[in-house]
Amino acid sequence: MAIAGSCLCGAVRYEVDALATPIGHCHCATCRKANASAYTSTAGVERDRFRLLAGADKLSAYESTPGKLRRFCSVCGSNILAEWIDRPYVILRVATLDADPGDRPVMHIWTSHEVPWLVDGPGLPRHAERPG
Repeated sequence: MAIAGSCLCGAVRYEVDALATPIGHCHCATCRKANASAYTSTAGVERDRFRLLAGADKLSAYESTPGKLRRFCSVCGSNILAEWIDRPYVILRVATLDADPGDRPVMHIWTSHEVPWLVDGPGLPRHAERPG
């Protein structure tokens, strides 16, 4: 069963048949900067199992590392995927999926780049919505 995904504004829409690699949280400095987040949750998807449904003309690319393209919506800026052109899979930004893929993260990578201000534990309050 295909899983749909999209950018924030909905201009770019895609679907994937399945994740090819486990979900991991990447803490590298380029993922952190590209996604404005402490880490990015990613998973590999075989190229022939990723289908762009809309927004090909809105999908821009930035070569953050030689040979690695980061593809994002040129309207809202959402990062959709990254890819090494010579590899058989793309690196999907799991947060852009519109539904739960059913898989759970299995690792953190590039923790040598981890930010010291990232604290997530039982001591932090949790709010279902924005607190008043």
